[in-house]
Amino acid sequence: MRIGVLGAGQLGRMLALAGYPLAKTFVFYDLSGSPSVGLGEVIIDREGQYLEDFLSRVDRVTYEFEHLPVAVAEKIAAAKPMHPSPRALQVCQNREAEKTLFGELGIPTPQWKIADSAQSLKQAAEELGCPVVAKSNTEGYDGKGQAVLRSPEEAAAAWEAIGHPRLIVEKFVEFSREVSIIAARAEDGDIAFYPMAENTHHEGILRYSIAPAPGLSEDTRIEAERYIRALLSELDYVGVLTLELFETEHGLVANEMAPRVHNSGHWTIEGATTSQFENHIRAVSGHALGDTTPKGVSCMINIIAEHGDIERILRLPYAHVHLYNKGERPGRKLGHVNILADSYEELVWRVRNCAEFLPGSPEFSCSLTRG
Repeated sequence: MRIGVLGAGQLGRMLALAGYPLAKTFVFYDLSGSPSVGLGEVIIDREGQYLEDFLSRVDRVTYEFEHLPVAVAEKIAAAKPMHPSPRALQVCQNREAEKTLFGELGIPTPQWKIADSAQSLKQAAEELGCPVVAKSNTEGYDGKGQAVLRSPEEAAAAWEAIGHPRLIVEKFVEFSREVSIIAARAEDGDIAFYPMAENTHHEGILRYSIAPAPGLSEDTRIEAERYIRALLSELDYVGVLTLELFETEHGLVANEMAPRVHNSGHWTIEGATTSQFENHIRAVSGHALGDTTPKGVSCMINIIAEHGDIERILRLPYAHVHLYNKGERPGRKLGHVNILADSYEELVWRVRNCAEFLPGSPEFSCSLTRG
């Protein structure tokens, strides 16, 4: 089976690496002009001239990045089986549409309002009560296009800094930690859930993901699975879906969803029986889903901006290095390291040991390290 992938970055690379043992071949359709996938066949098409050529080379299509023109996705879906559907892409590209859908499905979200001017941003901040987070309604990711307002008087500066014509303004959520749940849904409707992960961010970028999330109650797990199941059903979803959540004293509050394999699921490559990447390929190809049981406990460490001392990390018997073949640049995801252990106590020691060889890595702080 020939699988077309919209986008040609590290997620596409890992999808292909998971798909090759299943006798899949891959064609990547890149609109950015700077593909980094480094394998398979890549069609670079910044002007949209080669879409028909791309479609002639593939049997099914998926995507590795949600910031793609919906019109292109709809044209592809009219010609070839495409998973997930363009509707999932459309919802995830628009924070207002996403929060509205969450509300319709009974998934709790922060209180939010829409602002289309500096004045309406100030008004929203006053009505919601500061602090609030203002985010571009479209196009933002990894902390880009966002600002925290500590008082309504900061609205003008925030509006100018974000530089987007329409913002979603969310009341700040008091949460104990951020978690995520990843699920895969097959064409026949079968659903497989991965253990939830606890995520730590620094400067808007994910740095550490621990799975299974330590100390997670059974009620919380059931709650998260109910929310993501509702999304999978409503969107008639096929493939891997991720839902980011805040854990609060009153239960879970949804942050956002991602219609693709996700950074917080990279631990599954070595840490689960079947990785998120293989299960996505299985799902979009029409196959049965694989087992999602974890192998001990894991932590994914993102390699950001600088590669660090990879040779020293490669000497650690519990570390699994994944490099994306990218040049160093501030804020850029260059790779990740998966750390496996038999206990959380052992995991903390191993993660801290590994992080010493990654310059710029923030101190490993999570629910396991707090008093």
